[in-house]
Amino acid sequence: MAAGEREPVGLSIEAIFREERGRLLAALVRRFGDLDLAEEVASEAIEAALVHWPVDGVPPNPGAWLMTTARRRAVDRLRRDKAYAARLAVLQVEADRAGPAPAADADGQLPDERLQLFFTCAHPALPAEDRVALTLRCLAGLTTPEVARAFLLPPATMAKRIVRAKKKIREARIPFRVPGADELPERLPGVLQVIYSIFTEGYAASSGPDLQRLELAEEAIRLARILRRLLPGEREVAGLLGLMLLIHARRAARIGRDGELVLLDDQDRGRWDRSMIEEGQGLVLVALTGGPPGLYGVQAAIAALHDEAGSVASTDWPQIVALYDVLLTLAPSPVVALNRAVAVAMRDGPEAGLALLDELAGEQRLRGYHPYATARADLLQRLGRHREAAAAYREALGSAGTEPERVHLLRRLRECEDLERGPDDRRPR
Repeated sequence: MAAGEREPVGLSIEAIFREERGRLLAALVRRFGDLDLAEEVASEAIEAALVHWPVDGVPPNPGAWLMTTARRRAVDRLRRDKAYAARLAVLQVEADRAGPAPAADADGQLPDERLQLFFTCAHPALPAEDRVALTLRCLAGLTTPEVARAFLLPPATMAKRIVRAKKKIREARIPFRVPGADELPERLPGVLQVIYSIFTEGYAASSGPDLQRLELAEEAIRLARILRRLLPGEREVAGLLGLMLLIHARRAARIGRDGELVLLDDQDRGRWDRSMIEEGQGLVLVALTGGPPGLYGVQAAIAALHDEAGSVASTDWPQIVALYDVLLTLAPSPVVALNRAVAVAMRDGPEAGLALLDELAGEQRLRGYHPYATARADLLQRLGRHREAAAAYREALGSAGTEPERVHLLRRLRECEDLERGPDDRRPR
């Protein structure tokens, strides 16, 4: 292989790992019934692939290669540790005794083993925040800092939470199986939150050189489509899928030619994916028909209003504010209040929005959350308060995760600094 060809091979290996790791881990957990063992041998299989594939080439079926290698490592481990093997055997017997749970499709099986593990990690015996954190780490393949960013928590705190969740699964002997069809609606909210957290990391990456991680967003959409087929009567599944489609439809217009961030006001709406928007709009109608509105259905309705408008100025901001009012009753949080404040600024002017943002200044969860500082900076800049806006942009720069966000914030900061100095101070010296 020529030297110039090695980089594409490396990139293809990275893409394979990202695609196969979740499937591999889910299959290993289902086979051996132990999450720690599954993670250990999955990591060893990937390490082996990093040694062999660059030399021998990527095998025709990478997933099968990884699975075979991981299973051999697991068998070797169990042969060396008889006590550990005996404990796993007991767990397997208990799982078998529980019997196969009926699933929601005609074949009695979910079509993706990862989804089975999603429901396992969303078991009600686990605290709600642990369910999401564990699934994001183990199945979506997000790093601990990425999961921490989704929860606005320090990485060390999130690492302890993930360890705690795995310990609970082990000690409570939570089975790795698909819940029965009658249980699925009760278990669904945790799974929806997991999928949306994955999408959020894909839509707005928490770190790195790129604004978006499209493979994560598309994986979340794929999983939501599977859930939609399994639970066609669940309106919140339709709401979540619709929400993600309506947001993802703007993906091509969110970045410029050089990878820079393009704000909603400056996006070329002709580049939005109209077929995706139409599908999302149809799902919004499903989500909001036949009962009280749900969390994802309301968010999808907000996204639909953005996508239907010809411009930011012509957007139905009064209706968006009203929907945020509904959302605050369903899921009150400082992040929802922040988004509502921005919508109020568009409806009533920057001063009204800024007053609402200032009311949130003491919210602990918004500390280090750069969208809050960015929103304040933007409104202060629009009000001509350039010195305060510059300070807010500096604060946002301190916590912005991706390079395109940092470039955008730095440009806005320099604009404010120039306006603050005045024309005389900007002249070359």
